[in-house]
Amino acid sequence: MENIFSVAITYKDIFGWIDYDAVAKKISIVLDSVEGKQAAEKFLTEEHEIRIPHETLLDFTTEIIHPLADIESFKTALTRLWENTQVHVDWSRPVEYVRQHRRLEDTKKYNEK
Repeated sequence: MENIFSVAITYKDIFGWIDYDAVAKKISIVLDSVEGKQAAEKFLTEEHEIRIPHETLLDFTTEIIHPLADIESFKTALTRLWENTQVHVDWSRPVEYVRQHRRLEDTKKYNEK
């Protein structure tokens, strides 16, 4: 059974997406920027110490996150992707839209129709 979580990303003016296979614990990044793709791939395959908020904004604990361990760890790592790689996670952008419009100029042409 396939269990893929997909999220849209942007690096500079280039749209792409990341697929996370929860069963195989692997990612696939589609991004037409070698620099952005390599940065995201490196970040999402390494262990990180991340301060996690709890009941209040002042209640944090430092936890070790293995991004590929499970879907929650992966999502937590995604929240830190931008500040570490300049690859922005487009949480609200539908991945299917991005699969059809991979560059900012494609989106502008689409919106002019």
